Amino acid sequence: MLLELALKHLIKIGTLTVTFPDGLKRVFGTGEEPHASLTIRTKRAERRLLLNPALALGEAYMDGDLEPAPGSLFETLDFLAMNSMEGGSHPFDKLMEKLRWFRRHFDQLNFASRSRRNVAHHYDLDARLYSLMLDEDRQYSCAYFPDGGETLEEAQLKKKQHIAAKLRLDRPDLEILDIGCGWGGMALYLAREFNARVTGLTLSTEQLEAARARAREAGLEHRVKFELMDYRSWSRPVDRVVSVGMFEHVGINHFRTFFDKVRSMLKDDGVALIHAIGRADGPGSTNPWIAKYIFPGGYSPALSEVLSVVERSGLWATDIEVLRLHYAKTLAHWRDRFAKHRATLAKLYDERFCRMFEFYLIGSELAFRRMGHMNWQLQLTRNVDALPLARDYMVDAERGGGTLDAGRNPVPMSATMAAKDLAMLRR
Repeated sequence: MLLELALKHLIKIGTLTVTFPDGLKRVFGTGEEPHASLTIRTKRAERRLLLNPALALGEAYMDGDLEPAPGSLFETLDFLAMNSMEGGSHPFDKLMEKLRWFRRHFDQLNFASRSRRNVAHHYDLDARLYSLMLDEDRQYSCAYFPDGGETLEEAQLKKKQHIAAKLRLDRPDLEILDIGCGWGGMALYLAREFNARVTGLTLSTEQLEAARARAREAGLEHRVKFELMDYRSWSRPVDRVVSVGMFEHVGINHFRTFFDKVRSMLKDDGVALIHAIGRADGPGSTNPWIAKYIFPGGYSPALSEVLSVVERSGLWATDIEVLRLHYAKTLAHWRDRFAKHRATLAKLYDERFCRMFEFYLIGSELAFRRMGHMNWQLQLTRNVDALPLARDYMVDAERGGGTLDAGRNPVPMSATMAAKDLAMLRR
C-alpha cells in the first residue's frame, strides 16, 4: 500500500499504530516511546491521506473518517508534528508544498472585496463562541506571559500594557488608529488608560456592532469610534498606529502597500506598532486546511519577508521583539475553555464544527510549540529621531502599570455583554 510506504518515511521517532479500513493493523516507527494510534475508517480518507495529507488529515477528522485513540487528538497530532520536524517526510506532501509555494501569490490576492469575505469567514461567527473561549476582553491574539504563570486575563492585560509601552503614549489626546480592532478591547484600553482618541478599523460586521456597543456601555463614545473600513481607505495622518493580529491577513502581494500606507498614516513624529504571527524558519506557505477552513487568504510571514519591505517603504524599524511560546500558552488556554464548553457549542453549531475548531486550536498550538511559529512585534517610525535613543522608556512605562496614571487599576471589559451572550446560549 502506498500510504504504508508514506508512513514508513514519516515516522522516524516513536511508534504509530494504524488501523486501516479493512480492519488490519500496521505498526510504524521504532517500537519505542512515544506511542500514538489512528483508525482510518474509510477508503476515501485513505486515498486522500496519501495524495494531500496536509488537507486530508483535518478533513478526515472533521468527517469522522479518522479517529485517534479516545481523548488523544492533541497527543496524536503532537506525535505527527514531532516526526515531521525531526526529519520524517511524506513524499506527496513535499510535492503539494511545492505547488502551494507556486500558488501563494494567487491565493493571497487580498483586494478589498476579497479581504472582506475572508474576514467574514472566521470573525463573523456567532459571538457566543468567542465569549466562551476568549478572555473577558475578547482579545483574539497572542497574550503576553512574562512570568509564565499568569491567568489568561492577566496575560492579555499585560499584552496591552506591553504594546502601549512601545507606542510611547506620553501625553493625553494622542490620536491613534487601530488597524484590525477586533471587538474593540485594545482601542478601549488605550482611550481609557491614556486619554487617547482612538479609531478602530474592522472588516467584520459582527465585531463592529459589538465594539460600538462596548464603547457606549463604557461611556467612551467621545474618545473611541469604530469604522467598517479597509486600512487602504484611511486618508489622513495620526499620532500613533497599532495593529494586533491583523497583518497575517494582508497577504504577501500587499506587504508593500501595507507599509507604504502605515508610513502615510503617521505624522512626522508618529510611532507604529505591528504585532503579528511569524515563522522562524524562513518563507513558506499556509497549511491548506487552515487556508480552507479557518483563515482564507492568510499567511504568517518570516521576518525576512517583512523587513525587506519595511526598508523599501522608508520607515525606520526602531525595535523588534520575538515572542517565543507565548501564543502556545494562549492557545492552550483557549483550547481548555473550548473543551469545557464543548457540549454547549455543539448545540450552537454541530459536531463537525466542534471537531474543526478542536483541530484548529490544537494544530495552531503545536505550530508554536514544535514547528517554528512565533510572534513578532515591530516598532516603526517615519523619522530617525521620533523616539528616545534608549528603550528604557518602554520598561519604565510598563513597570508603571501601563497607564498615564500609574495609580489607576485597568478596568476589565464589563461582564454585561458576555452575560447576554451566555444568557442567549441557555435559552
